[in-house]
Amino acid sequence: MRPSSATTTRFQVELIKPSHYDDEGYVIQWVKAWIPSNSLASLYGLTRAADQSGVLGEGVRIEVNAYDETNTVVPVKRIIRRIQGNGGRGLVCLVGVQSNQFPRAMDLARRFRAAGLQVAMGGFHVSGSLAMLPGVPPELQEAMDLGVTLFAGEAEEHFADLLRAADARRLEPLYNHMAELPDLQGKTMPYLPPEVARRYAPMPGTFDAGRGCPFLCSFCTIINVQGRKSRFREPDDIEQLLRANLAHGIRHYFITDDNFARNRNWEPIFDRIAALRRELGVKLNFTIQVDTMCHTLPGFVTKARAAGVSRVFIGLESVNADNLKSAHKKQNKIANYRNMLLAWQQQRVTTYCGYILGFPDDTPERILNDIETIKRELPLDILEFFCLTPLPGSADHQALHAKGAPLDPDLNRYDLEHVCTTHPRMSAQEWQGVYRRAWDSYYSMAHLETLMRRAAAFKRNPKRIMEIALEFYGCFRFERVHPLQGGFLRRKIRTERRSELPTESAWVFYPRRVREVATTYGGLLAYAWRVWRLYRRVKEDTRRPGYCYVDQAMQPIDETIDEGAEASPVARSAAA
Repeated sequence: MRPSSATTTRFQVELIKPSHYDDEGYVIQWVKAWIPSNSLASLYGLTRAADQSGVLGEGVRIEVNAYDETNTVVPVKRIIRRIQGNGGRGLVCLVGVQSNQFPRAMDLARRFRAAGLQVAMGGFHVSGSLAMLPGVPPELQEAMDLGVTLFAGEAEEHFADLLRAADARRLEPLYNHMAELPDLQGKTMPYLPPEVARRYAPMPGTFDAGRGCPFLCSFCTIINVQGRKSRFREPDDIEQLLRANLAHGIRHYFITDDNFARNRNWEPIFDRIAALRRELGVKLNFTIQVDTMCHTLPGFVTKARAAGVSRVFIGLESVNADNLKSAHKKQNKIANYRNMLLAWQQQRVTTYCGYILGFPDDTPERILNDIETIKRELPLDILEFFCLTPLPGSADHQALHAKGAPLDPDLNRYDLEHVCTTHPRMSAQEWQGVYRRAWDSYYSMAHLETLMRRAAAFKRNPKRIMEIALEFYGCFRFERVHPLQGGFLRRKIRTERRSELPTESAWVFYPRRVREVATTYGGLLAYAWRVWRLYRRVKEDTRRPGYCYVDQAMQPIDETIDEGAEASPVARSAAA
């Protein structure tokens, strides 16, 4: 921040990344969350840059606070007092609002607007809805009628203008910059202040090295919000961020590019980070997202590991080629899956894979059979399950909306773990039921043992599999929340409940909450003990002389299989 003086006036910016409600209407919130918000980091960086460049004029200082509601109780009353005490000179920004977070964002917006504060809202729901639907959807119109300013598009080249309009009390109802996506070279980097970063575990940094994706997946909102043209940052900007964050102890990063392998600058970025790690002698660690063809880029996997990539997220989505074709995900070649995963395993990189349930040809039986195929034939570590969801901003949602197909009106349920539309082969109950059974199947004790033995065979510590089971399956089973919304130690605030639901009496809420905590963490501890015993047994086995473990998933396959064989799981086991 610029230094203040006796003549300095203040403009207050409050950045809030909303969470969303659980099935009982309580905010999903943790003592420590797992996944940082790049949208929050981007807006914080832009606000700091706006202050440093004096966009509101000489003698005006911009003060900024940032809150991620997944790990912080938003101090609504304090924010209201702070801005009202400043003569109303300030702006509340609800940032990165996804569709499932929109109801919570609106509940917060109503409280701020009732106090007369200026409120702006942006994120994937606003941008995706305006990009893919005719006119303004009712929920967005409701927000504007409330006096909330909507911002569609990316803020890098427009945020200063928004702040000037707010300072002059002349905000428009809608700013639509979807046709003006910026280049990223030289733009302000995302930044989370240490006091915010400490509320995550582990203490992370986050940035996007690029935006956009060239593919056409019909369920995806990225391509319609960030575009299909790859835009990228320069290695110099990334190095500067890493050096600055290191002073605050930040060494773990989530690079939020939807597909880092399609970033044109991937190689110089990896080379620069690897050189920085050697120069400083610091083990910087990264999680990236890539496609299933990344291993065919010469040097991509080895350079990723040299740069400190320790985890990769890969959208497998399905092992049924018909499902992939129906979603326009033709870039996924099932015959490549095993060799791609082996390439990462050989570099001792943990693989996180996404898997979607609910494609048109899916049935409960087919889904469970396909999961058995994955367990037997693909050497991946973490498998995360999602219900196929017509997210506003996706081609799927656009098509269903145009046909007048049944869509759940409650946006809070568009979190990828609730069924939001009809299916030609499954009832909603069957679909929701097989979603739960899929988690139980993959994370069975028998398969956890297989995963531990595979990890040891690839010279990785099988303890990591135990940690995965507790974090991912434990969050799903005992907290009843998808691990991408997870964290350590769930907390519920009695008064922070969805506005349509009543505030429960303390005599009802707190005794039930005590029982919930005892049941949840008692069950989790019992499960942890079982997994720990399994880990110890596997660890002891691997220390025995002559021990060797090999299974079908660890054997490379011929990638020149005829495409016609791909209609079955894993290309009919690589065409036998």
